[in-house]
Amino acid sequence: MAGLRERQKAKRQRAILQAASTLFKQNGYEAARIEAIAEAAEVSVGTFYNYFEHKADLLLAIVSMEVEEVLNQGQGVVDAPQADAYDAICTLVATYYDHSLVYLTKEMWRTAMAFSIQSPDTPFSRRYRELDLALAEQVVALMERLQQGGQVLRGVDARAFGELTFLGLNGLFTTYTVSEDMALDELKAAMFRKVRALTAQIGVAEAG
Repeated sequence: MAGLRERQKAKRQRAILQAASTLFKQNGYEAARIEAIAEAAEVSVGTFYNYFEHKADLLLAIVSMEVEEVLNQGQGVVDAPQADAYDAICTLVATYYDHSLVYLTKEMWRTAMAFSIQSPDTPFSRRYRELDLALAEQVVALMERLQQGGQVLRGVDARAFGELTFLGLNGLFTTYTVSEDMALDELKAAMFRKVRALTAQIGVAEAG
């Protein structure tokens, strides 16, 4: 019985998150109303508040859902990387970028980033940083896996290069979110150029 209740609770929470994501995209984060989200999720407003105290908590939950799915997909790249380091790193980068707007819009990302900067000591901001750290650690794990497989030179500081790669892809993603005119293909092309330069520096031949 307890297992059934937990599944029902998870189902309601997922419904709220998907409804909120849809309405945030349609109306904008600020304009979307709690009452409309609850109605779209087919729950009462009281039930909504059993799950989330306010919209900021809801936005963080959507960010978490996004990043957790990305991490699951990225783990497949880490576990079985392509033979060429450039291709492997670009595949992981593309996995992150391609999934970035599944549940969130650029405006939602900007709002989440602003919350994390404006109130760095809140649970929202701490969780946001934890998610960033998890992504960074996955990039490091890929770099270390490539080094173990001989695609990255043994003397290279794989952790440092992994962290630099994450800083690069994260910084470009921030640029992407603040530019409504920048297309996803432009974002990926810009990062792929950096990856090509990176792989050249760690002694790996560039992909043809």
